[in-house]
Amino acid sequence: MAKHSDTSWKQDHPSTLFSNSVQKADRAVKQAMSHPEEIAVEHAFNAISHAENAFENAEQHNEHMDLVEHNKSQLELLKQQLQEVQKIVEDH
Repeated sequence: MAKHSDTSWKQDHPSTLFSNSVQKADRAVKQAMSHPEEIAVEHAFNAISHAENAFENAEQHNEHMDLVEHNKSQLELLKQQLQEVQKIVEDH
């Protein structure tokens, strides 16, 4: 019986991977916004960084570019929100 955990993430479509990583970044930024603490901000930055890598990967594969562009604009919004949270954290 095959174990699903053996499935490599590379078998996922790059656009799906990007979409999922943007969702994770979204959750991380929302967490940082509701709990403006250094660790939450750091976690969100890491999630955004991961999503940006996934974007570059999707772009190289020319995958579902309309979906990729939508997620890219969401990622830009998340980066702006996170910068706001970082200012709050630094001011404390």
